[in-house]
Amino acid sequence: MPSLTRAEATARAATVAVHEYEVDLDLTAEGDTFGARTVVRFAAREGSSTFLEFEPVSVTKMTLNGSPLPESVLTDGRIELTGLAAANELAVEAVMRYSNTGEGLHKYADPADGSTYLYQHMFINNAGRILPAFDQPDLKASYRISVTAPAGWRVAANGPLVSSRDGRWEFAPTKPIPTYLCSLIAGPYHEVTDSHDGIPLALYARAALAEALEADAAEIFEITKQCLDRFHEIFDIRYPFGHYQQAFAPEFNFGAMEYPGLVVFRDEFIHRSAVTEAEREHRANVIAHEMAHMWFGDLVTMAWWDDLWLNESFAEYMGTRIAAEATRFPGTWTTFAMHRKAWGLRADQHPSTHPVAPAEVADTDQALLNFDGISYAKGAAVLKQLVAWVGDEAFRAGVNAHFAAHAYGNATLADLLGALSEASGRDLTAWADVWLRRAQVNTLRLTVSDSGGAYASVAVLQTAPDAHPTLRPHRLGIGLWDRRPDGTVHRRKLVEVEVAATGRTEVPELTGEPVADLLLLNDGDLTYAKIRLDEKSEAAVPALLPLLGDSLARAVLWAATLDAVVDGERPVAELVTLVLAALPVESEVVIVEDVLRATRSLVDRYSTPETRPAALELVAQAADRLLAASEPGGSRQLAAARGLIGATVDAARLHDWLAGRDVPEALAVDADLRWLIVYRLAVLGAAGPDVIDAEFARDRSATGEQWAARCRAARPDAEAKAAAWASIISDAKLSNRLVEMTASGFWQAEQIDLVRPYVARYFAEMPEMLRIRNGMSAERTAGAAYPNVVVEPETRELAARLLADDDLDPILRRVVLDADDDLRRALAARF
Repeated sequence: MPSLTRAEATARAATVAVHEYEVDLDLTAEGDTFGARTVVRFAAREGSSTFLEFEPVSVTKMTLNGSPLPESVLTDGRIELTGLAAANELAVEAVMRYSNTGEGLHKYADPADGSTYLYQHMFINNAGRILPAFDQPDLKASYRISVTAPAGWRVAANGPLVSSRDGRWEFAPTKPIPTYLCSLIAGPYHEVTDSHDGIPLALYARAALAEALEADAAEIFEITKQCLDRFHEIFDIRYPFGHYQQAFAPEFNFGAMEYPGLVVFRDEFIHRSAVTEAEREHRANVIAHEMAHMWFGDLVTMAWWDDLWLNESFAEYMGTRIAAEATRFPGTWTTFAMHRKAWGLRADQHPSTHPVAPAEVADTDQALLNFDGISYAKGAAVLKQLVAWVGDEAFRAGVNAHFAAHAYGNATLADLLGALSEASGRDLTAWADVWLRRAQVNTLRLTVSDSGGAYASVAVLQTAPDAHPTLRPHRLGIGLWDRRPDGTVHRRKLVEVEVAATGRTEVPELTGEPVADLLLLNDGDLTYAKIRLDEKSEAAVPALLPLLGDSLARAVLWAATLDAVVDGERPVAELVTLVLAALPVESEVVIVEDVLRATRSLVDRYSTPETRPAALELVAQAADRLLAASEPGGSRQLAAARGLIGATVDAARLHDWLAGRDVPEALAVDADLRWLIVYRLAVLGAAGPDVIDAEFARDRSATGEQWAARCRAARPDAEAKAAAWASIISDAKLSNRLVEMTASGFWQAEQIDLVRPYVARYFAEMPEMLRIRNGMSAERTAGAAYPNVVVEPETRELAARLLADDDLDPILRRVVLDADDDLRRALAARF
């Protein structure tokens, strides 16, 4: 099926207005197909022509305004209609195919009990895999859904349930929504219900997760209620979609999806094993993020995918903000600075970078690729900067005016900027041009001179890459931090500065100020930029970082340090030394987790084969020291244990933990931690197929099945690698999550000689994988399977040859282009 172009969408929107989809699904048949009857009611210009997206297995009957349509109107995934009336009714009965890629109607068999579960995901361009549809965001319509399901199943949808009897489920019509937001779940889901402020609430998960869902339900409901209350305080329009259901579905591609009335999450958010507070905070943040979408995206929807930021950037910003303001997790901005913004910065420096709000997104294929760190994290950071510029009161007033003007309709960048400009009294045209319409990131550096123990001058130097030479205005903080006689470090002063869109901005407020032990640029993390300190402050970081009492300030310093290592400005050996010195006393769990994860990745790619073992040993030592210093049974202990497991080469110690010997006090070696241990043992060649099979027999769950696939691929065995590679490239029956887990286990820095022959095979054979997979599943698989640990010039040469192919699939082109850029940095840092 061809990708829908913006030109086609614009022409179609000028031709038709869609009123209603009446959809009746029959899910009772065995096998990989289901029945679907759809009636689409729409208006059109008389005598005009249009098309709908549709990808059936076969069509039983198709009529337009009561007259039969020939099969020839359906070609290449589109129904072509001509001679339209002013009011039209298209009726289609067809057989459709289930999916195993997380798109369309995804079908999953739970290995725990053999039960079947379904969820519908029509995201971007997949509506035609379920029903004939005008599949674009500005043709919103009401959906009336009916389902015939096997006995014992539960069905839920966007609209309220009208009746359920003898396997027949009927739902009330929805408010107007775009095709990609219509969803349902079906299967023997376990349900937990509640209500709040007149809003019915429900949670759903697989029967195998019923106990875990019951255990987590109180916390999830509490966070849901707190977020609803806070959104109702901020927004003039109350939650607009009736009930608020949250379903946790197997093998879901996204973290979650904002279907109005039925938010769907990946079911890993239902915790079956011990988790850290950072993981609980992440779940709360995602709940708040998806709830923000009820206004940003669902109530008011972008007109086309070039305004994706109106959905994702706002949800990212508001989710982080609301979780901090309303829930027991006030540190979400620390997480954002440490983790989410780093994602945006990396994406923004790749060759595939694009503006937050690009002027043109040509088609839906390009739109899919823009669901990245720029549209989410950079956009949210830019919004945080915008609020700092216009003030929170004006921001809220502008957003509420925007909702009032476009409720249940569509809007554009110009619409929102107009509302914000009017509310703030500031013309945001120039601001939007440099922050939203232009790509890449600025670097901000502090330069200082002092005399007699006081600052003679302090300035912020701003630079931009040659390919994107845009300088931007920044409002930020500069913190002066001093060591007290008792050894603690405190912020003596915080100066707010407006950095001009020029190369140098003086900070006269600091002239004559006594020299600080640490001058922290972007203290408070208000702006989006790469941060570099002055030389004196940089030298003081190893001594002062462990003593800073502000977690957000520590996150800014850690993020700047890691970024400098990624850029090759600081050696990875210096990073692991800092990790050994500072991490064992770090109290913020998200910082612990992110620093260990990022450092481990950098050690694998930036160290040479000769220096890697020593660097990895220092990471293991840091985790071990943190483990010894952590409160038994707490989050820091669990984070430290995971970090140690991932870095140690002490297989005997890991085997002891599996057997319950010498386990740190109160550390729960539960199902998920056991799998992490087995995975590390598999990488080290200390766990064969018998160990993996025994662990899967012990944990015959969806998670266990995925871990087993990853462990098998990780083994340093030629036969295991060959089997894993065949699954990645050519097994169309393997589900999205299983192929991704197989790919994620394949490449190991400990196994370079064994896997090196697969480097050439990746570039020769990955296009074949793109012929059996598409969309997000293809993107994730291609990314996970990339040979990023084989940091050699030959890897880049092979990438260049593949990229020279003009017919290369755009998904694979994007993956290879960006991964090759990461490899370029790693090579430069090594040599």
